[in-house]
Amino acid sequence: MTEENKSNNNLSRPFGGTGGLHYHDYLQLDKILSAQQPESEKHNAAAHDEMLFIVIHQTYELWFKQLHHEADSVVNIMRKPSLNDNSPELQTVVHRLHRMGVILRVLVHQIDVLETMTPMDFLDFRDMLRPASGFQSWQFKLLEAKLGLKFEHRHGQEYYTAQLREEHVRLIKEAETAKSLLQLSGEWLERMPFFDDNRLWEGEFSTADNHPFWQAYQKAYASSLAEVEKDNLQYFSDVFFRQREGHYTFSAKAARAALFIMLYRGYPLLQLPFQLLNELLDIDEQFSTWRHRHMNMVHRMIGTRIGTGGSSGKDYLKAAADKHYIFKGLAQLTSFLIERRRLPQLPKAVERKLGFEAAE
Repeated sequence: MTEENKSNNNLSRPFGGTGGLHYHDYLQLDKILSAQQPESEKHNAAAHDEMLFIVIHQTYELWFKQLHHEADSVVNIMRKPSLNDNSPELQTVVHRLHRMGVILRVLVHQIDVLETMTPMDFLDFRDMLRPASGFQSWQFKLLEAKLGLKFEHRHGQEYYTAQLREEHVRLIKEAETAKSLLQLSGEWLERMPFFDDNRLWEGEFSTADNHPFWQAYQKAYASSLAEVEKDNLQYFSDVFFRQREGHYTFSAKAARAALFIMLYRGYPLLQLPFQLLNELLDIDEQFSTWRHRHMNMVHRMIGTRIGTGGSSGKDYLKAAADKHYIFKGLAQLTSFLIERRRLPQLPKAVERKLGFEAAE
């Protein structure tokens, strides 16, 4: 038999045939399907819904693993000193951020399945779980750290890592000292070149607040405000001309770039950057939705009782949900948008730079 015939024979062999990879082995189903060990069975106490409880939470942890896989790849791309806004790399970042948002929506919808378990069903096995708790999900805390949530800005710092294993605490601390997606997004925005090139703009300028575009935009923004909103003008100056980068906020330079992208996203060069910003906001929104759904489910299941891990249950979850917004510095920029018809007309040189010619 010729080498070509051997190759064709291998291609025609059924999946899982002799010597081939089998679906069952590839997915290691022996391990996965034997990983459900209900505590109620060990105590010889019937609790039908504990199997659902285990499967749901194991599924959560698998999705967390995938979210880490996507987040790590995005961070590795964005930490490069130069990221071309017309490059396939930016498309990859947007695509993977979008996937993260879709996965988070799945996590929210899984609560619908878990809520088919009634409070009495849960009580059949709840006390057998102590002190195990979702609060001990190190993958979730690690993901928050990679995105940009740091210890000093967490709710419940006193027992945030108290119940975690030492090796998991170490991973989270390492992530908190590394550059997060929030920080890398700010650095990427600061590299936006359009405002620094005097040749593109009509008029002289030496600082951002006397730049012809921002002078025109601030005037248009002021005219769009209602009388009770006039205090926003000082807020505008603080955010776009004086703000230093801090937690949950971008520097003034990054904030100006982000707002410009939002305002002129119709130009070809800004379409992908706008999608990137939009995906970051969506990830934050889906995390918030999940936290609030989880909080309401906990209240429905155990009322005002404490959690199995010792937290204050619903009260803790509500405080965390209200505080743990990572990209809120980006979300606040919508306060400074104006109608399209009021937007300053860009110079022709800038329009050309933002068009398809920018790829040359």
